[in-house]
Amino acid sequence: MGMAFFGPALVLLTLFLFLPMILTLVFSFTDFFALNPGLTHFTGLGNYIQIFKDEDFLRAFLNTVKFVIIIVPLQGLGALGLALVINKVTHCKKYFKVAFFIPVVMSLAVVSNLWTEIYSPEGILNSLLGLVGISAQPFINSASQALPSIAIMSAWQGVGYQMIILLGGIQAINPALYEAAEMDHATPWQKFRDITLPELKPLCIFVFITITIGAFRMLVQPMVMTGGGPSHSTYTVVYDIYETGTVNWEIGLASTMAIVFAFFVMVLTVIQTIVTKDREDRHVNKKAKKK
Repeated sequence: MGMAFFGPALVLLTLFLFLPMILTLVFSFTDFFALNPGLTHFTGLGNYIQIFKDEDFLRAFLNTVKFVIIIVPLQGLGALGLALVINKVTHCKKYFKVAFFIPVVMSLAVVSNLWTEIYSPEGILNSLLGLVGISAQPFINSASQALPSIAIMSAWQGVGYQMIILLGGIQAINPALYEAAEMDHATPWQKFRDITLPELKPLCIFVFITITIGAFRMLVQPMVMTGGGPSHSTYTVVYDIYETGTVNWEIGLASTMAIVFAFFVMVLTVIQTIVTKDREDRHVNKKAKKK
């Protein structure tokens, strides 16, 4: 009976997850070209050496890292701030939850098109800047502003999801802890630092890891808003993999990029988990010693 329920899911996972992963690893050691698969040859580590000499791949990798550095603190801290504010709201709390969560369920392509209009020279954002005496900004039409502009849009689109998670964590904190802190005349900052943050730490780790992984997979925003430009300033690793594999049909090279990229993200996630876990263990040990 168990296999009857598990079997269909296993077949689908094998066809659409496990088998593609194996084929990607195999193709990464070949020069497989989709338009002429009969001339495929084993290249060993040739593809891996080639991509690290490819300026477009290195530039895309650097752009992706820059995007992650911008969006992770922006979206993570924004979600925490919104969760704290909404938790204090006494009226229309459900309305604010829905209002901030709506962009999450919207199509990313639709949101990207919407923000393209907002960032346009005659868009609403430049109109508002003009009202306060600031000249019109190029935003996504500028090589220096395009990536931060996309990061701000991406943070706005995804912050509601992390906000709901953190808000649930805040509401699950035992109110007796805050009552005891008030009896000790603790300030709001002390209650936040000594109660809220430690209680939310596991959730914060989860949120920052999910934001990091999601940021590394950025593709739709630059594809719709800038096409990877201007001057390849928004050209990301996933965009490079997409163009190499589905536009140029160089499946072997695209598979190599995907393997290297996946390995880097896994290593970064493991490091992030270990570092935060070590800090948490040290914090617990310090508390135990004080007791």
